[in-house]
Amino acid sequence: MPRVPSTSSTTGATTPAHFIHTAEAHFVDNAGRTLILRGVNLSGADKAPVGAQSQTLDGFWEAGESGEESFIGRPLNLDDGSADVHLSRLKGWGFNMLRYVVTWEALEHSGPGKYDYEFMDYTVRVLRKCKEYGFRVYMDPHQDIWSRFSGGSGAPYWTLLACGINPRNFTATQAAIIHSEYPTPAEPNPVELPAMLWSTNYGRLASQTLFTLFFAGRDFAPKCIIDGQNIQDYLQSHYIAAFGELADRIRDAGDLLDDCVIGWDSMNEPYEGFCGYPDLNTVPTKQTSTLKKGSFPTPAQSLRLGMGQAQTVDNWKFTSMGPKRDGTVTIDPKGTKMWASPETEPHGVHPKWGWRRGPGWKLGTCIWAQHLVWDVDTGAVLTPDYFRYRADGGQITFIDDYWRPHWRAFASRIRRSHPEAILFIAPPVFVPPPEIGEDMLKGRCCLSHHYYDGLTLVTRHWNWFNADALGILRGKYSSNLPAVKIGERAIRKSLQEQLGYLKDDAKILGSYPTIIGEIGIPYDMDGKRAYGYTDGGKYKGDFSSQQKALDASLNAADGPNTLNYTMWNYCPDNSHMWGDGWNMEDLSLWSPDDLRPTSRYQMHASDSSSAALLKKGGNSVAPSAAASSLSLTTITPESPADDDTVVQERMGSRAFSGWENAYDFLTDGARAVKAFCRPFPRVVVGVPTDIQFDISKAEFKLTVTVRPEDAPQKERLGLPPDEPDLPTEIYVPLVHYASDSALPGSRQLSTGKSGSATPSVVDGALSKSSDSFSGVTRAPTSDTLDSFIKNSDQLSLDVTVSAGDWTVEGQTLKWWYPVPSSGPAREYTITIRRAGGVIKVADGGSGALASLWSKCLGGCCTVM
Repeated sequence: MPRVPSTSSTTGATTPAHFIHTAEAHFVDNAGRTLILRGVNLSGADKAPVGAQSQTLDGFWEAGESGEESFIGRPLNLDDGSADVHLSRLKGWGFNMLRYVVTWEALEHSGPGKYDYEFMDYTVRVLRKCKEYGFRVYMDPHQDIWSRFSGGSGAPYWTLLACGINPRNFTATQAAIIHSEYPTPAEPNPVELPAMLWSTNYGRLASQTLFTLFFAGRDFAPKCIIDGQNIQDYLQSHYIAAFGELADRIRDAGDLLDDCVIGWDSMNEPYEGFCGYPDLNTVPTKQTSTLKKGSFPTPAQSLRLGMGQAQTVDNWKFTSMGPKRDGTVTIDPKGTKMWASPETEPHGVHPKWGWRRGPGWKLGTCIWAQHLVWDVDTGAVLTPDYFRYRADGGQITFIDDYWRPHWRAFASRIRRSHPEAILFIAPPVFVPPPEIGEDMLKGRCCLSHHYYDGLTLVTRHWNWFNADALGILRGKYSSNLPAVKIGERAIRKSLQEQLGYLKDDAKILGSYPTIIGEIGIPYDMDGKRAYGYTDGGKYKGDFSSQQKALDASLNAADGPNTLNYTMWNYCPDNSHMWGDGWNMEDLSLWSPDDLRPTSRYQMHASDSSSAALLKKGGNSVAPSAAASSLSLTTITPESPADDDTVVQERMGSRAFSGWENAYDFLTDGARAVKAFCRPFPRVVVGVPTDIQFDISKAEFKLTVTVRPEDAPQKERLGLPPDEPDLPTEIYVPLVHYASDSALPGSRQLSTGKSGSATPSVVDGALSKSSDSFSGVTRAPTSDTLDSFIKNSDQLSLDVTVSAGDWTVEGQTLKWWYPVPSSGPAREYTITIRRAGGVIKVADGGSGALASLWSKCLGGCCTVM
């Protein structure tokens, strides 16, 4: 990369050694080396408080109405040591970037302007723990379908009431599908919620209305005045202020900005609501967020349903060939309305939340009828194209007219607290960003797109065919037939091309990097076959289909794309029954239910420190962080296994000695680990131009281009002149390249070059002794665990380079090659294979190594 500036483009201050620049479409360290940032979203669990997963109806509405439910304990439990285990695992997988999920509800659940500072302080503590493990973090203001009280996550309960809505009537009117009430509140059976049915809420009245009011209330709902403001300004000001308070808290911590928290995403997957709809009598054909599955009302039918009028609507099913109409279904709310009753606000003032509603906004009647969009008595749509045009008569472009002004306001507030923040720009799904001037970006920006293999996500199956969905949306094909891709090779090529389209979108903003903020696959494929739910349990533990699907998606980020990404997601309390605990989604890379059943100890569900141990058919929830406690008194040795209960050791600090070695630790509970724990260049002298990884051969090849101006400046990292030149650093995972002595079942303890057998959770050995349980008296720190990183004998490598020298420290290969002093750029390649061939040990196999964990702590362990 070119010599990076020594002063900040936003503040003019001297850039410190830890500073990350955004230049020439890459992240760049302060020495001028290209960075590739890859990791995971932490966490999907943050969408709800601890113990309040989306399937739980008991207390659901009451929690929203009281505003008293705290999110403390999300995403990790800091009080029982389990956070160290989870973060150690993530670091051991090679991740260096976290997308940190926070919802508006977590910040302002108690009411307008009433902030949960205890949760914000807890967030600061978790971020400090992430920093301890060396992670870079970007904050994610997360939402789906507006709020968990409208079938998704994000906004506090009171925002729905502020919009004149009664959310308890969503199910009756099908204004939203609520997981805990599926199929009916009277007889809920939430485990039967069909895959991805939650996403159809984008095509239902609740989210259509809420997002229209949030982004465009001034234009389309001028009568909706609350506390003297239009509802758009009321909602946006509270949203921005809440996240501004969190940004202030992170700033005031004094040790997190830029060294750990490098920037902020904008609103997760924003939705346009009704904005731009050409005809309310039909569903827009180009709307990218609405899945045709189950009942599928038109916007006009949704308006009538919202006022309690019965409607017969199309019904759809999703087949391997895509959506297919499946007759009709009649929805009869029997007079129940989505709209709040006037009696809820005597004299126009809400008795709990305190706002005063403007006299022109009548509760109990559809706000769109009040704006003469349709007539309640006849059901007729009076202005079918009401949402298509601005007040000046121009046709609406949502991204320019509504999303960008909100983004500018949000980004300005974040920059007040975090002047050097990299602004991660997340437009609506698959939509290119608008042009944004350097007056806002100031040289610090990253495009943040999301990508999922939609066919696999919806069908929960790895298919032999697929389609270039993004190419279709972008008008690449004159018909859909050429977009169909047959065979795995064609599918993989197509996925890589689609991510290439998304990367190219960054050029609209300037010469900025791209990160795929969400990418992943469902693990509950084929009727949860890998969990043993089918075929008499024959395929339990077989994640081969998931591995193919995830490898195809992550391979798409490799090749010439060389993309940054944060996978969705890591969920500490995932379970086979409820997945990630949100609308039956099951995308977590790891699950406590997939820990190998080798432990001699059973921990009861009520004692789980970070995951609900759910009985099949049950509805258990995890306790709060404050109530968590794990010790040998909660563990029953040699208890008979209950087939309906997970009989596996859980992740408290005193259970940290539960693995035989590093390979055992890094694979235990991981699903399709060979697909996501893959080699990649974390730091590059020059520019990475091609990344190839053949998972079947464990063969990695990197191509880099180096120019004279790419010579790294080590003094910019605070290194003395006599330090060796800075290398390219490649993560080489133990999961693929472990030496025979490092695999489960080996009795050879490799001591490495230093003669030290001190293990590290980052790269080395932990103990899962079958002979004894060594209780750890304190949670390990990253410093303690880093001690094994210098042991290179844990890997078995066959390395070929076109030029230069290399060495290995732990799971990091360092490669030095000549940087031209002048003239044209040079190209270098490195190929890494496992000496002796691909690891043949089955993923997750257990062995019989004696405990190494006590050696790691050097006498800090005691047997309890």
